[in-house]
This record gives sequence, C-alpha cells and structure tokens, in this order.
Amino acid sequence: MIVEERYISADEFLELAKLPEYQDRSLELVEGELIDMPFANPIHARVLISLSSRLNVFVEQRALGQVVGGDAPFILEKNPDGRDTLRGIDIAYLSFQRFPGPLTADPLSVVPDLAVEIVSPSNTAADIRLKIHQLFEAGATLIWIVYPELKAIDVHTLDGAYTLAGDDTLTGGDVLPGFEMPVSDIFPS
Repeated sequence: MIVEERYISADEFLELAKLPEYQDRSLELVEGELIDMPFANPIHARVLISLSSRLNVFVEQRALGQVVGGDAPFILEKNPDGRDTLRGIDIAYLSFQRFPGPLTADPLSVVPDLAVEIVSPSNTAADIRLKIHQLFEAGATLIWIVYPELKAIDVHTLDGAYTLAGDDTLTGGDVLPGFEMPVSDIFPS
C-alpha cells in the first residue's frame, strides 16, 4: 500500500494555530510540516533584547523602517504542493521600501531585509542552514546567526559568510549603513 504524504499549507497552519490546543505553543511550518518550538531560555531572551533594542533605536531615529522581534511569523515559501514554510524570526528589520504599510496581526508575507536568528540549544546545524537558505531564497540580503554560548555571530550576505567575536564590531553593511555595535555588548557578561 502506498501512503501519500500530506503537507500543511500556510493557510491551514494559520487556522490550526487558532485552535485552543495550539494557543500556548510556539509553532513553525517548515516545508509543509508542523514543528513545535521550545520556549526561549533567559540568555536567549537577554541577547534578543540587547540586539533588538539597539537596532530599533537606530532604525527609528533614521525613519528607515520597522524592527520586529520575538519570533515574528514570516511566510517564506508558498508551494502548489502545500509544502509551505512559515518561520518565526527572532529579530527582523523591514525597510520602508520593502514593507511600507503598517503591521497587522497576520504573518508577514514579505521577507525582511535583515533576519537575525539567535541559536538555542534545541536548534540543529541542519535547521539553521535550512533557515538561511530559505531566507535567501525568499529575498533576504543580510542574516545574522547569533551564538550566545560561543559569544559569536556568523554574518551571512549574498557574497559569503564570516564570523565576529570578542572585540569585533557588528555592522549593518549595505542593509543598515552606519549601524555599528561591539559584539561584546550583545552578550550578557
């Protein structure tokens, strides 16, 4: 007997997420499969606040766009076979050129200019690589992968990747010209 695989579309996922049994759970949809995400630990949350607050002040002072955080939902892929991808992004910057409208409660169907993923113990290397691929395929131009345990950041651009740590300075590159932050300021001491 042949068993046909059934994938969940982004629309079906959004309906499922409204059900009472899913209200207190953090979920992602990865290539049509529902993934239960664990809650962030306090170090993850602290790194998120350190980085997102500096980004937000920089973006707001220059009226460049919007910064969202806390696993804001983004639809990264919609496929005819139902293998859609809706992922939470720890911190995302959306320029007004890319997203001029006001935010709503619905998942965003535009990819951020900058996506920041803070790696948790539950993340696998394979999933991080897949998320980077999905973000670039959807149109992101800058991705920061933050490793709290290593106190390091992998910076991914369309041209390649490099790692920052210690006394290095994280910059916004071409996406956020002028943004600078010492890597050591991101991590709790």
